[in-house]
Amino acid sequence: MMHGGGKSDEAIVAVKPANKVERSAAEPVEPRAEAKGNARQQSTFRAQSREDASQALERIRQRAREKKEEKFISLLHHIDPNLLEEVFYELKADAAAGVDGVTWKDYEQDLERKLADLHARVHRGAYRALPSRRVYIPKPDGRQRPLAVAAIEDKIVQRAAVVVLNAIYEADFLGFSYGFRPGRGAHDAMDALVVAIESKQVNFILDADIQSFLDRASYCSPAHEGW
Repeated sequence: MMHGGGKSDEAIVAVKPANKVERSAAEPVEPRAEAKGNARQQSTFRAQSREDASQALERIRQRAREKKEEKFISLLHHIDPNLLEEVFYELKADAAAGVDGVTWKDYEQDLERKLADLHARVHRGAYRALPSRRVYIPKPDGRQRPLAVAAIEDKIVQRAAVVVLNAIYEADFLGFSYGFRPGRGAHDAMDALVVAIESKQVNFILDADIQSFLDRASYCSPAHEGW
């Protein structure tokens, strides 16, 4: 990866606010029952645990920024029940269920027990991801876009792993990188492109469909007669 002199946040910033992915009001959170007399203590403990986890991830970010060549070999302990709960509530409550048919609302019932069990399976190596459910959505040109719908537990584990790994890899991205980064997406890239066109001298713009290029390259390989 290129480090760009150790800076990863310098980029053209759009003047207008881009569409942000955030926790929507369409994701209601139902209150969960607390043990009598322990609600405040449990809430305080969870808040403190989340703060500790946040500080631990910030130490990883700092280390990644300062020591570019250093390798991280022990990260699994950062995936704890508090992080699993945090990422669960970042998922879309109305998202489609995976092959197991378990919805977000289903999994929220008795959540702490389920996350404790999931955490235990992950750490002892017993967790196994389920196959993704394949669905297709129509594209404007008449073709269909394949989508893989993961089971709810797989979404939780994947997102938790991404949170930990992002703490490392965000230090390596350049400011103009937008793909699959927290707080950045296609709309942000388009907004930045508009600002660049309007504020800088631009000689040409390249628009490429990488997937179509790869499909054509595969078809024209030596194994095909048209090569």
